[in-house]
Amino acid sequence: MEVLAALNLGDFAQVFSKMGMFPVFDLAYYIVSILYLKYEPGSVEVSRRSPVASWLCAMLYCFGSYILADIMLGSSPVDYFQYNSHILLASAVWYLIFYCPLNLFYKCVAFLPVKLVLVALKEVVRTRKIAAGVHHAHHAYHHGYFIMVIVGYVKGSGVALMSNFEQLLRGVWRPDTNEILNMSFPTKASLYGAILFTLQEAHWLPVSKSVLILVFTLFMATSKVVMTARHSHGSPFTLIESWVCHLLFGSPLAGSEEDHHHPPAAAAPSSPLKTKEELSEGSRKRKAKKAE
Repeated sequence: MEVLAALNLGDFAQVFSKMGMFPVFDLAYYIVSILYLKYEPGSVEVSRRSPVASWLCAMLYCFGSYILADIMLGSSPVDYFQYNSHILLASAVWYLIFYCPLNLFYKCVAFLPVKLVLVALKEVVRTRKIAAGVHHAHHAYHHGYFIMVIVGYVKGSGVALMSNFEQLLRGVWRPDTNEILNMSFPTKASLYGAILFTLQEAHWLPVSKSVLILVFTLFMATSKVVMTARHSHGSPFTLIESWVCHLLFGSPLAGSEEDHHHPPAAAAPSSPLKTKEELSEGSRKRKAKKAE
């Protein structure tokens, strides 16, 4: 703590934790969220065929975490829709990304340097949502530590936990994409972050909430920016999770199962996990060439 005092990190963290999210950070959150919606296969076709269904999907991408958390805490699932400015801002972003002439807005926000900035800003909002979820659950269930973790986890994971329901709105049913079965890095990080904020809320973690918010935000923003820049679906937790699961649950170590079951000659390409951006962009370019 003396080091933190010497660096004056505590004061900076205090100011940072009180910084308002609307409109700049929330705008970045909406842009990146709806950008990921557009990367989903068939989402552009749905936006042309049924704008209402596309708008509902966009609202789930932006506010799905609030809806799910409200349901869990016994509040109305439409409670967040009372904030007209947020709904209008998210709706404007949805319209520009899907219907802007010549796709100009989409091309601007999907431009990698711009996208990296937006991704970093989105992680600021994610961390705040995790902390707010844990704090909200703490007030409702003062000693319900598991509830705090679950609500914080839901707040941070966003629409990922509702992905199957969102897919149904687009006429898609893919149970194999269940986020619980195949947890992505943001979902895992939200769970670990919820645990940390719960420990802090219970005064079992000797650090202030503002410092924890700052440190966790820096970790999330840095990780997501690097992963986005490298078009990677990996996770900084993979190695640790692999060893822990191997010791506690007998799970195979990461990479060992593939090495035993797949010979080198039949190995997959060097980058088997292409991003949704690459897949969607490739299909759009092929369609555009055929149209010409």
